[in-house]
Amino acid sequence: MYNNILDIDGIKIGQVEDLSGVTGCTVIICEKGACCGVDVRGSAPGTRETDLLDPINMVDKVHSIVLSGGSAFGLESTCGVAKYLEENNIGFDVGVTKVPIVVGAVLFDLHVGDYTIRPDYNMGYRACEAASSTELKQGNYGAGCGATIGKFKGIDYATKGGIGSCSIKLDNGLVVSAIIAANPFGDVYEGDSIIAGCLDYDKKNFVNTVELMKSGVNSKDFSMQNTTIGAVVTNAKFNKAECAKLAQMSHNGYAKAISPIHTMYDGDTIFAMATGEIEADLNLVGTLAAQVVEQSIINAVKNADSIKNIPSFKELKLK
Repeated sequence: MYNNILDIDGIKIGQVEDLSGVTGCTVIICEKGACCGVDVRGSAPGTRETDLLDPINMVDKVHSIVLSGGSAFGLESTCGVAKYLEENNIGFDVGVTKVPIVVGAVLFDLHVGDYTIRPDYNMGYRACEAASSTELKQGNYGAGCGATIGKFKGIDYATKGGIGSCSIKLDNGLVVSAIIAANPFGDVYEGDSIIAGCLDYDKKNFVNTVELMKSGVNSKDFSMQNTTIGAVVTNAKFNKAECAKLAQMSHNGYAKAISPIHTMYDGDTIFAMATGEIEADLNLVGTLAAQVVEQSIINAVKNADSIKNIPSFKELKLK
């Protein structure tokens, strides 16, 4: 096992970053298509084709999920993904061509690097060209490149987020995995301990964002500079309604790892994809999904590196 999303047969991951812009995108490709659902809990989302995933609508398989930086500008990267897939004969057959079903979500990272550089058509296309079924980098890669955590006092007191992945495999062959780009307003916890979040003024310790809010302290930067996005992928056999429920249950992993979560200024979104190989109980898969989502967020933090004077877990734990 890779102990990440590549443990699912038929899944490829491509990631591209721009270190000048401090942004990037992550592309999940399933060439044969997979059933997909979504659940959006944050109140400032940026997404593509989420209406299509409503169980009452017709198309029941998607070919790619795109996670991108760049705020709403980053949605352009999904068009490059669609072009690549069409050129490779991947998509929903409409007779004259195959239309790739590409869904996606974006996070806000414009304040970290050069805001004029965002994931675009070319970056999405290049991420597809780089897609691999054997290699996945975590931390400052893809959509995690410009991710930050704990912005109650603004970006100057935030710590580095990133992209992380985790999977669980059972003896019957069932695999449940997640890949998450962690960029929340709130703090990230491992158990009862904050491992990334808002720093105190000497930048040597974490402050507790929830306690600051309870004390009546006003945030200096409570703005749309956040959002955690990701996908849960399983080889279970689920329909669109079940995938929608799986996405909903997966948000429990966000709530276990991040506090506060699903604020008015986060666009927190999770896609859930099922490749249809193994009969499985939705209650079990949803429970495991929350676990891999939580661990993916922790892995994102622990694999991230400091950038643009934003310290990482690796740096802070040495103090």
